[in-house]
Amino acid sequence: MRARLQAIFDLLAAHFGPLHWWPAETPFEVAVGAILTQNTALTNVEMALANLHEAGAVSAAGIHGLERGELEGLIRPAGFFRQKAERLQLMTAHLYGRHGGRLETLLAAPLGEARAELLGLKGVGPETADSILLYAGGHPSFVVDAYTRRLFGRLGLLDGDEGYEAVRSLFMDRLPRDADLFNEYHALIVEECKIFCRKRSPLCPACPLLPICPFGRETR
Repeated sequence: MRARLQAIFDLLAAHFGPLHWWPAETPFEVAVGAILTQNTALTNVEMALANLHEAGAVSAAGIHGLERGELEGLIRPAGFFRQKAERLQLMTAHLYGRHGGRLETLLAAPLGEARAELLGLKGVGPETADSILLYAGGHPSFVVDAYTRRLFGRLGLLDGDEGYEAVRSLFMDRLPRDADLFNEYHALIVEECKIFCRKRSPLCPACPLLPICPFGRETR
């Protein structure tokens, strides 16, 4: 299994090259983006983040100081704006209550401790927590999303009914605990699924993983 995971990474890296994902100016912006990304497309998140930047509110102080209705208006492009505004302000309130308003202080804790604290926040599930840990905190915590499930299901490495932690363990237990590797691997998965391994009408004949993909060979 370890060899297969490495082979998949190598094929994707050879095709796409370094991706250096996730783009953000600060760790806090990564956390905001991780919450805004829930149940929406990245293009919508970019519009919401642009609004927050224009308002000077991409910081714990900025989010904390906004009226709820104003924050909802700024992040409206990301969808579910009332829920997400509540989650953002609960997160910042937690940071001020426990860490002087600094996400970096929370993320300075050991991986297990920081992950448990993030998962205790309303609206922060495992995918959101792991995104914050990996991309904002540099922790080796693999992110599992719908792209991961689709790709590795088609590759025959997942049955489709595994829980989040079981899929995460597939990578955590078999790859070196290296944040840069996990960062690049997840970015490659996203790029692969956006271009080739699409939910509908996948482009299997041109896919770099075709030589090792049962689904692709059957489709072709």
